[in-house]
Amino acid sequence: MPKVTYNNKQATFFPALKQAVEAYFQQNNIRKTGNRNLFFKTAILITAAILLYSLLLLVAMPAILGIVFSGLLGFVLALIGFNVMHDACHGSYSANSKVNEVLGYTLNLIGGNSFIWKQKHNIIHHTYTNVDGLDDDIAKSPFVRMCSTQQWRYAHKAQHIYLPLLYAVSTLFWMLWQDFKRYFSRKVYTSKLPKMSRKEHVIFWLSKIIYVCLYILLPIFLLGWLQWLIGFLVLNAIMGLTTAFVFQLAHVVEETEFAYVGINDAVIIENEWAVHQIRTTANFSPGNKLFTYFAGGLNYQVEHHLFPRISHIHYPAISAIVKQKCEEFNLQYLSTASFFKALSSHFRLIRQMGMRP
Repeated sequence: MPKVTYNNKQATFFPALKQAVEAYFQQNNIRKTGNRNLFFKTAILITAAILLYSLLLLVAMPAILGIVFSGLLGFVLALIGFNVMHDACHGSYSANSKVNEVLGYTLNLIGGNSFIWKQKHNIIHHTYTNVDGLDDDIAKSPFVRMCSTQQWRYAHKAQHIYLPLLYAVSTLFWMLWQDFKRYFSRKVYTSKLPKMSRKEHVIFWLSKIIYVCLYILLPIFLLGWLQWLIGFLVLNAIMGLTTAFVFQLAHVVEETEFAYVGINDAVIIENEWAVHQIRTTANFSPGNKLFTYFAGGLNYQVEHHLFPRISHIHYPAISAIVKQKCEEFNLQYLSTASFFKALSSHFRLIRQMGMRP
């Protein structure tokens, strides 16, 4: 597999930043993990998901209302991923590791697998952000070209047009194909998947069976296959689009940088790891409190990538510290004022990458 190392021996930025952030928590006497506001939000989201699911299966309603509720359920499931699962799998939801483990399994109930996701996201993506050849989030694809080091194909000329459709089916592809491919190949893109314990094997298969029962078999039995199919596709389309837009706007925009490593290469990146995060990650819509609330603070991706073990509820506060330290070290702090400006930047980059080199 490829090997990338950072020039951390000369690190000066992150030690200074970390000291300032630690001082913030000590001076304000607050924990880095979640608080009652996060717990309350968790209760609201999980209750909303259960209520919507129950209404769709047990209450007769007009077709258009069923479609709207299916889309709303997909949206709520994405919000559970952003606000609950994401913090829990990073170990930042609670100071209690058991609480983090249990809430991390909300991903399994949505259809994914927390063990594989932690390797893909926590280890690979956070370590090798925007490194073509290692970061699975920008993996080479015959359908999408996200950076200049990836091979151009003729189909890429139209990728800015059909990309929303790919995002709309991304959760289906992830849960019904990619998880199984990674499980059997024991690889996440070009990286080896750590050995799974017997417990993790059981959880993988049990949760996939539960997913099929809850989202496929039971709805077909109660509603019929056509009504199920429409609702299932709408649910995943909204969940896929919501998830893709929030995560892609943080790294695949015009301002962010990319690196490259070949399959057998050993590359040394001249910057320290934290500086690499600053250059490959961007915030968006940071002043919008409502968006921050629903997106689980993932519009503050700079802060998240620097401090993934800190709960997202603290990102707005520590963003001022990060921005100040970036100015002190002459680093560009990437941030776009609104979601739609970031979305436009994403599609401009995708269109540019679709042009013949």
